[in-house]
Amino acid sequence: MDKFFKLKEHGTTVSTEVIAGFTTFFAMSYIIFVNPSMLSQTGMPWGAVFLATIIASVIGTLVMGLFANVPYAQAPGMGLNAFFTYTVCFGLGFSWQQALAMVFICGVVNIIITITKIRKSIIKAIPTSLQNAIGGGIGIFIAYIGVKSAGLINFTSDPGHNIILEGGTVIADASAVPALVALNTPSVLLAIIGLVLTIVLLILNVKGAILLGIIATTIIGIPMGVVDISTIGTTAGVASAFAELGTTFGAAFGKEGMLSLFTDATKIPLVLMTIFAFSLSDTFDTIGTFIGTGRRSGIFSEEDEKAMETNPGFKSKMDRALFADAIATSIGALFGTSNTTTYVESAAGISAGGRTGLTSVVTAILFILCILLAPVAGIVPAAATAPALIVVGIMMMSSFKEIQWDDINEAIPAFFAGVFMALCYSISYGIATSFIFYCIVKIFKGQTKDLHPILIASTLLFILNFVLLAFI
Repeated sequence: MDKFFKLKEHGTTVSTEVIAGFTTFFAMSYIIFVNPSMLSQTGMPWGAVFLATIIASVIGTLVMGLFANVPYAQAPGMGLNAFFTYTVCFGLGFSWQQALAMVFICGVVNIIITITKIRKSIIKAIPTSLQNAIGGGIGIFIAYIGVKSAGLINFTSDPGHNIILEGGTVIADASAVPALVALNTPSVLLAIIGLVLTIVLLILNVKGAILLGIIATTIIGIPMGVVDISTIGTTAGVASAFAELGTTFGAAFGKEGMLSLFTDATKIPLVLMTIFAFSLSDTFDTIGTFIGTGRRSGIFSEEDEKAMETNPGFKSKMDRALFADAIATSIGALFGTSNTTTYVESAAGISAGGRTGLTSVVTAILFILCILLAPVAGIVPAAATAPALIVVGIMMMSSFKEIQWDDINEAIPAFFAGVFMALCYSISYGIATSFIFYCIVKIFKGQTKDLHPILIASTLLFILNFVLLAFI
């Protein structure tokens, strides 16, 4: 095992990798319940999506661990599944079969731009200042996810702040503002207890502090009534879920999927725009995650980047990791789920010491066990995993120290890559706006020679994406 994963070379041990794998799993296990709940609204069978979510996560994560030997886990992405459900199916009127077909095509596109080295060229084109901002921004993003999962904030109404059209018609209510919730509910109190406990364990340098925090918080939640242990051991519905899987498996290629996608010539531009939106978001979510977590931890070192530049094929870890991520989306669509992507929650396992693919393999095994033991994973409440995400976010924000905030030319794009990322609840949107304002700064400073052609092209694609989304 040491020889295959090169544990000593990466300064890690089997026990550390196992703890990291558990930590990553618990931080992202919510997706096996959230994803089917969301996609089933389109008419897809809940049980089928449940299994498709697990299968796609297992295959993608195993490829990441065994082929790329990096500690990243994959699963259907949050945000992308919302786009699948509410925009593509509900908003644009596509069937879920057609949406799966578009996700599959998106995966093929990602494979092509990975094999042709376009994705790694994009990474190389991102300036160091923006890379640091992206890393810190993902820290804020993860912490914000944790704060929301903990239920610590809600949105209160502030009357008198409506957006009104010139004609006098109210088109949006901008009165909702975030506020701290009343600290009087068991789940919120449990999250606070878990946060304090996890922080104390970290301060005391306890090994596996994040995982221990999740487990301890879950146990504390039992007498508080937040954790329901009555469902442990229940496996009813597994057989029916496998039966339902036949409905979604391969549906992307059926007459209601791929075969009907391009039959209406008037809808082809809309289909292509939707695939483009899927692909752009998927690509930059992954790039942002790799940059934000891989550089600081040393998973993707300078030597690895040099190997990526000089060696053909998949000789570097970054090359292999990008390829593993690329094929996961098409695999997920084949079984019946939205875009499968590299999870930013992998940062939890990395912070716990995960440095090799063994972390990913452990996470994948736990996903497999969830097929029969889903209720066990299900008893871990959001109040227990939220503190882990918050402290991981805190640690990742150290990347901000490398940014010259007193230089307005550097601070402006860094702000959008960092803070704006969390405000938009999207890694790719944060990257998009940072690219746009970086180009604006360079153009008006007369420093266009500093703009990499790929950065310019990516920026134009982002602008095009925003324009298209305004009309679809």
